[in-house]
Amino acid sequence: MRIHYKFAFLPEEDKPDFIRIDQTVSYDMALGHGFAESAGPSKNEDLRDSWPGDYFIPSVKTFLVDVPYGNYRVSVTLGGADALSSTTVKAGLGSIMLDNIQTPTGQFVHETFAIHVENGQLKLAFSGEAPSVRSIVIERDPTIPTLFLAGDSTVTDQPSGQYPYAGWGQMIGKFFTSSIAVSNHARSGRSSKSFIDENRLDKIWNRLRPSDYLLVQFAHNDEKDNAGGTKPFSTYEQYLREYIHGARRRGVYPILVSPMHRRFFDEQGNIQNTHGDYIEAMRQLAVEENVLYIDLAGTSKRFFEQLGEEGTKNIFMWAEANEYPGMPEGARDNTHFSEQGGIKIARLVAECIREAGIEPLKFYLR
Repeated sequence: MRIHYKFAFLPEEDKPDFIRIDQTVSYDMALGHGFAESAGPSKNEDLRDSWPGDYFIPSVKTFLVDVPYGNYRVSVTLGGADALSSTTVKAGLGSIMLDNIQTPTGQFVHETFAIHVENGQLKLAFSGEAPSVRSIVIERDPTIPTLFLAGDSTVTDQPSGQYPYAGWGQMIGKFFTSSIAVSNHARSGRSSKSFIDENRLDKIWNRLRPSDYLLVQFAHNDEKDNAGGTKPFSTYEQYLREYIHGARRRGVYPILVSPMHRRFFDEQGNIQNTHGDYIEAMRQLAVEENVLYIDLAGTSKRFFEQLGEEGTKNIFMWAEANEYPGMPEGARDNTHFSEQGGIKIARLVAECIREAGIEPLKFYLR
C-alpha cells in the first residue's frame, strides 16, 4: 500500500494535492494528523513514549501523522520569504534530523531524511532561533534499509524527561542521507548478556530484512559484577558471537563497535581505560570472525585527550544546578553525554565508518 502525504504549512505552498495545515490544526484521530502537546516529559525509557517537541527548551508542539510500521522518506522545504530563518527538526525520540539549517531572506532549501516508524505515528517537531517550515512531503519507501542499534545507555534514545541527556544512537541519523533509516534498540543498564536474556535481541531479529545493518556496542555493563556481567575473553565474546552469527544467518551486516572511554584522566592528561580487557576482547573477536569493526574506543581516546579534562565537560553531561528544568541539582556525569556530546560521538562513529571504508554503509553518509 502506497503511503504518501503532502502538507503545506504556509498559504503560498498550498497546492491542489497538498493538505493545508499549521500549528492551529490540532491532531484529530479521524484525520490522522495534526499538532498536539504531549502529556509532559517522560522519564520512562522503556515505554518509548517521549515526543520530539519535549526535546526543545522551551518545549514545542509535535506534528503527528498516523502511518503503519515502516521506513519513510521525509522531504522538508525551509525558508522565509521576508526574513532569514534558522530551523532544527527533531523526530521520534528526540533524534536530530536537521540541525540549525539557515536560509537567507527569500531563499528556500529542500532537505530530505529517513525515519523508521514502529509505533504507528510519525512524529516531528520544529524549533530554532527563527524556524520556518514551508511544506513537508512524507512517503513510505520499503526499499530503504534499516540500521539497527544494540547497546547500552551511551547509545540509547534517552527519554525526554532526561533532556539534554543523549545517546550517540539518538543522534546518528543526522549523519546519514535519506537512503537509510535508524532503529535504536539500545537500553540503559544492558550488557551483551542481559540484552539477550530480556529478549531484546529477539525483537531485532523479528524486524531485520536482508541488507539491513546491526551495530553492536557493549562493555559498560558487562564489566559489572551482577547477573548481566560477563568475562572479557569468554562469556563476553560468547554473547557477541550470537549477534554476529544471528545477523549473518539473516543476510544482515553485523558491525562491532568498541565502547567509548569514560571521562577519567590521569595526572599526565591521558585517558584511563576503565573497560579493562573488554576493548581488546572485542577487537580480537572481530579479527577472528572477520566482522566489520569500529574502533570507537581508540577514536574517543584521541578525541578526549585533544579536548583535555576541562574541554570534555562539554561532551559529557555536566550541568549547573537548575541549568535545565529536570536537573535541579545539576549533573557531574563522566559516562553519559549531553545532546551536543551525543552529536559529537555520533560524528566520531560516522567518521570511523567512512575511514574504515565500511561498504555499502559508507555510501549512505552525508
